[in-house]
Amino acid sequence: MLTHILLDLDGTLVDSAPGILGSMRRAIDEVGLDVPESALGTHLLGPPLYRSLPPILGDEGTAAVLPVYRRIYGDEDGCLDCAPYPGVEELLRALSAAGVTMALATSKAEPSARKILAHHGWTDLFTEIVGDTRAADRPTKGAVVAEALRRLGSPSGADEPLMVGDRLHDVEGAAEHGLRCVGAGWGYAEPGELAAAGAETVYVSADALRVALLG
Repeated sequence: MLTHILLDLDGTLVDSAPGILGSMRRAIDEVGLDVPESALGTHLLGPPLYRSLPPILGDEGTAAVLPVYRRIYGDEDGCLDCAPYPGVEELLRALSAAGVTMALATSKAEPSARKILAHHGWTDLFTEIVGDTRAADRPTKGAVVAEALRRLGSPSGADEPLMVGDRLHDVEGAAEHGLRCVGAGWGYAEPGELAAAGAETVYVSADALRVALLG
């Protein structure tokens, strides 16, 4: 019987690409860098942007853009330009009704993650909401998962959490702590990415995941 679950946010619960990539384009334009649209795709989503942007913008460009991005995305509510995937609302409410303890485990800055959950009316469904810090203290999904487990009281044995995420980083972060991970196949992963990373099962929809977890 499932008792605890860790859920990723971007690409798993919500399609946040419009908000992230739109805010990134505005920030790049404001700083005055010349970056083609083709460079700003969903392949950037998953790890923290301070890790995925340097190969595109360089270290100096990243350092210039990120503060502007954070203002637009976080302070000016660009983060709210996101939509729940079909079936996610039903999945979360069914898990809550079944008594499953839910924790959000995202590489997004925690304040923005909290704002998104509140915007969709989900805050009360989660026992813990865990993301990265403004100081980048949790730069990997493994570090985020570690903090989520700590806040949950390190459940183990029959209570060991299941991780749900849409990118290889979720699978790898869960594996660092001996956790199983199932793939949100409706998210941002490339074809075959989740299976290759070791996801236990990859589900095509949130509805399929709900049926598998709860019947």
